[in-house]
Amino acid sequence: MGNGESPCSGPGCCGSRREFLQAVGLGGLAALGSGRSGEARAMAGPFEADDFAKLVPPDKKLAPDWVKSLTARGEPQVYRGDDLATIGMPVGGLCAGQLYLGGDGRLWHWDIFNRHQATGPEHYEHPMPARSPVDQGFAVKVKSQAGAEVRTLDRQGFADVRFRGEYPIGLVAYRDAGAPVEVSLRAFSPLIPLNTDDSSLPATILEYTVKNASPAGVEVELGGWLENAVGLDTGAAPDGRRRNRAVREGDLLALVCEAEPAVESPNRGPRPAIVLGDFEGGTYGTWKPSGVAMGETPSGGAPTPEQRLSGFIGKGLVNTWVKDDGPRGRLVSAPFTVERDYVNFLIGGGNHPGETCINLKVGGKVVRTATGRDTDRMAWATWSVRDLDGKAAVLEIVDEHSGGWGHIDIDQVEMSDEPRVPKVPLARRPDFGTMCLVLLDAAPTDRAMPAITTGPASDAIFAGAPPETAPIGHKLVGALSRSWKLAPGEEARVRFAITWHFPNLSLPGTRLPADLGRHYATRFPSALDVARFLQKEQARLVAETTLWHDTWYDSTLPYWFLDRTFANTSILATSTCHRFRNGRFYGWEGVGCCAGTCTHVWHYAQAVARLFPELERILRERVDYAEGVGFEPRTGMISHRAEEPVGPAVDGQAGNILRAYREHQMSADASFLKRLWPGVKRSLEYLILQDVNSDGLLEGAQHNTLDAQWFGLVPWLSSLYLAALAAGEAMAREVDDEGFAARCRAIREKGSRNLITATWNDEFGYFVQRADPSHAKAVGSYDGCEIDQVFGQHWAFQVGLGRILDADRVRRALKSLWTYNFAPDVGPYRAANKPGRWYAMPGEAGLLMVTFPNGNRPGIDDPTGGWSTMYFNECMNGFEYQVAGHMIWEGLVEEGLAITRAIHDRYDASRRNPWNEVECGDHYARSMASYGVYLAACGFEYHGPRGYLAFAPRLSPGDFRAAFTAAEGWGTFSQQRRGDGFTATVRVRWGRLSLKELKLVPGGKQPPAKVSVQIDGQPLEGVVIRWEPEGSAVRVVLPKRLTIEADRTLGVTLA
Repeated sequence: MGNGESPCSGPGCCGSRREFLQAVGLGGLAALGSGRSGEARAMAGPFEADDFAKLVPPDKKLAPDWVKSLTARGEPQVYRGDDLATIGMPVGGLCAGQLYLGGDGRLWHWDIFNRHQATGPEHYEHPMPARSPVDQGFAVKVKSQAGAEVRTLDRQGFADVRFRGEYPIGLVAYRDAGAPVEVSLRAFSPLIPLNTDDSSLPATILEYTVKNASPAGVEVELGGWLENAVGLDTGAAPDGRRRNRAVREGDLLALVCEAEPAVESPNRGPRPAIVLGDFEGGTYGTWKPSGVAMGETPSGGAPTPEQRLSGFIGKGLVNTWVKDDGPRGRLVSAPFTVERDYVNFLIGGGNHPGETCINLKVGGKVVRTATGRDTDRMAWATWSVRDLDGKAAVLEIVDEHSGGWGHIDIDQVEMSDEPRVPKVPLARRPDFGTMCLVLLDAAPTDRAMPAITTGPASDAIFAGAPPETAPIGHKLVGALSRSWKLAPGEEARVRFAITWHFPNLSLPGTRLPADLGRHYATRFPSALDVARFLQKEQARLVAETTLWHDTWYDSTLPYWFLDRTFANTSILATSTCHRFRNGRFYGWEGVGCCAGTCTHVWHYAQAVARLFPELERILRERVDYAEGVGFEPRTGMISHRAEEPVGPAVDGQAGNILRAYREHQMSADASFLKRLWPGVKRSLEYLILQDVNSDGLLEGAQHNTLDAQWFGLVPWLSSLYLAALAAGEAMAREVDDEGFAARCRAIREKGSRNLITATWNDEFGYFVQRADPSHAKAVGSYDGCEIDQVFGQHWAFQVGLGRILDADRVRRALKSLWTYNFAPDVGPYRAANKPGRWYAMPGEAGLLMVTFPNGNRPGIDDPTGGWSTMYFNECMNGFEYQVAGHMIWEGLVEEGLAITRAIHDRYDASRRNPWNEVECGDHYARSMASYGVYLAACGFEYHGPRGYLAFAPRLSPGDFRAAFTAAEGWGTFSQQRRGDGFTATVRVRWGRLSLKELKLVPGGKQPPAKVSVQIDGQPLEGVVIRWEPEGSAVRVVLPKRLTIEADRTLGVTLA
């Protein structure tokens, strides 16, 4: 990344963390630093043209200052200016939709209405702009000696806005030289590891602090407004009325937004339909085209087989895919009078509101709009237009998007008294429900305005009130506010919340039932009930969320590292993840992309199991090992997409066996394993059957995450098989199935040797794929240096299985990945190897999936038409994290950190949204592998049923402190080395920790001569010490299993 920028590169450029936290309500609005450094700092270089002769330069020429920043504690990243525009940090509950906090504190995106929004890779190259379908915001009115003024709490209202994201908490500071007040915001949804339900609230808390920064007293009113968006997508005036009302219950004040269905009028006989456009006869008729995308005449179908277009009627239609998605254009109908109850049309193409759509306009304003669903299978859509009867209108077909799915398909536009899409009762529609704007700890003087006048809402909230109902489809906005009188320097704080309740979830395009429902609706009948729960429990919810946040950041690890490795946990609070009414957890690969909680993607993700293990246990028991969902008991095969009609993926199958062991480890006892073991054993027997001669290497067709059948001896797939065998052996021993344990061990030991004999290339310094002569041109990496080649060993480390592959060769392979695959600038490589999607742009660094440093690419017959082999040229975050974490486990700390930091820099807000890591879809689940990098840095191992906990820090082991989670609690581990002395502490901050054995690495080469163990400073007698020369580790075995409750500390001193 020769011209890359390293955020916060200058001394003091972002101010201190203490100063910023004070600024956002933890001690007053103190002075912040100046934000981002004005001078970009390159991570590597300078390079000459010859450096890229091999496309990936062996000498990375990493800048010394950049290398130092990898391990330095550093300063928190604070964003300001234009960087704020890309930011969208999820601030809703887990599996409750997707609501973003923008860089200037506004809420946007608002995917809480059960839309099905399919995403692809395009938001890496073209980040989403901050858009909101809901009119919502906050403003402050100040009366001072200079007069009264109203300022919106965003970049329009304040000249200097700064953002710091420490997920789950977003911090925003507002300043303006011309304003007498300073305002700060702390926004979040409760997030408490191990407490899934209270972390899954359909709610966002917005806590504002106002400070009088002037020398004279001021009167301040801070208010928020919220549009009633019930029926946002499917509703129209004939369907019913929106209604707002104010509810005051004790300390709760809520603006409740709801809707009620219309009373049905008697049916009349249908009149003949009026066709507005069928696009037959070779012309557009009275419609007027403009732009290349529309052409001069209608399309006759798909211009190439690549577009799988279907569902249109006759021979003509509007189709703006002209061999690619680049062209743009519009098509406008002649004016017509609305004289039927419905407008029907066939639609396909891209889901880009406002950019790939058909609009109905009355008086020049869009009154109805529809987009495609990222598919060219055209389907009927219907608008109810009874409220527009007799009005003049035009239709407009729009293609103003040139990225992925940047086209629109339209056919057979008609007015009719019969809807082509069956009319669904209002109460059963996906966007039917309730929403609230809430003042928590309300004062008697707080104001509620169920409806405010039209015009700028920031002005209207401080004015009078119009009627409190409106037809669905018509705007209805209400507001709440609080007032104070503030002396110079005085502060006041107010806590708002937004809650929602839209229970009618379905996931079209999957094999799931139509009426899935939202799990949060089983706890709360309405958004008002969510608000009531917040009011009752807010002290605990806020305190425990803050406690986790503070525990995470109370660490010696670098700020950038803590930010990046936890940021992707927010994927759980996006539309990638759902929890159905029946309690089942479900995940796309990315938002709306690729169904079935795909095993070969999700097994890379380590965050969920360590933070919310209940969700992973649900996947094992109710999906992967559930007959009729993902499991076939007769064979042991696990479908890699649950109930979708697909077969197994060998990497996902192995990954699920390892996940089952991990979920057992993150349990308090062995009951989970006992329930699951018969299925786990059967699934491992299925893998063993793919190893025909039981030599520890998989053979035959091996479908995997690169979306093709690979054949031959494939190192990364067989390494995962070996890790699964190691996990199977461990689980078998725990359930006293010694025969199966011995069988697993025997095959694994053979496989560990055979993998080296068969696939290690000593000249190349890495493992290679050996072709199957019967499938010599099948998709594969062959002599290439493949990113996941020793993935099984990394999985083994993640679950405490130790060494399963030869250490020297594994480290050489990882070093080869660094040499041959890590490009400080991917541009030259991608210029020479063009197929592939953009997850690292020219000028950005990344670890390439497969390179061929020792020869030409193999000739491959790709049945996917190049789709799977284009992966080789890409940099994909989840795979990169997997390698980075493994490098850190193996002692290649600088290399692992550099790869992780490269991703972090790619997702700097100056480029794109730091909280949306994209692969084939937004918020891609594989990126939760970043938490595995954190675990590697801690050298963390845990086994709840055994009461075993271990740490072997890879960063600053002489003075280390970091958060950890266990089955029933979480807290902080710290250790210090001073001369010949070593101390370690385990402090439980929440819940409890059941402990029998603690493994530590004090750093010496000899066993300790003295040891003492204390509980809250009180000596514990009867402790046994076991020395492990390999790894210089000490096992501290307690005399009996202890339960350490919250706020208690276990201390160990070695000398």
